[in-house]
Amino acid sequence: MSVSQALEFFESSKIKNLLSLLEEVGLGYLKLGQSLSTLSGGESQRLKIATELKKKGNIYIMDEPTTGLHMSDVNHFYQIIKTLVKNDNTVIIIEHNLDIIKYADWIIDMGPEGGKKGGELLFEGLPEDLLKCERSLTGKYLKPLL
Repeated sequence: MSVSQALEFFESSKIKNLLSLLEEVGLGYLKLGQSLSTLSGGESQRLKIATELKKKGNIYIMDEPTTGLHMSDVNHFYQIIKTLVKNDNTVIIIEHNLDIIKYADWIIDMGPEGGKKGGELLFEGLPEDLLKCERSLTGKYLKPLL
């Protein structure tokens, strides 16, 4: 039985609440009792995030969490982040994916490039204000998305 099927089958609110967390992070297709060793890296990460969704007041730091994700998974990941923030958590994401950056509440842009040509604080503030920062490559690429 899959997680989604189990949600329909069980009547216990405690069981349904736990299963709904798996459904919320996009793991509704997993089978109950499935071995953890059969999960992909991304599935394992989502399972870990599912355990955090109902917690409040935590700080999460994620380093390029969307690397290797399909576009539909990036959108799903964003919904998970929104849930964490809605539950009074702070989420700090180090990211190059503009589809995530455009939804940020606050941006710190380092540059002007990477490696030895980087490391300088170029901008700190709201995404829409980043568009005015002439030295920011991020702002130039973000402009068409906002």
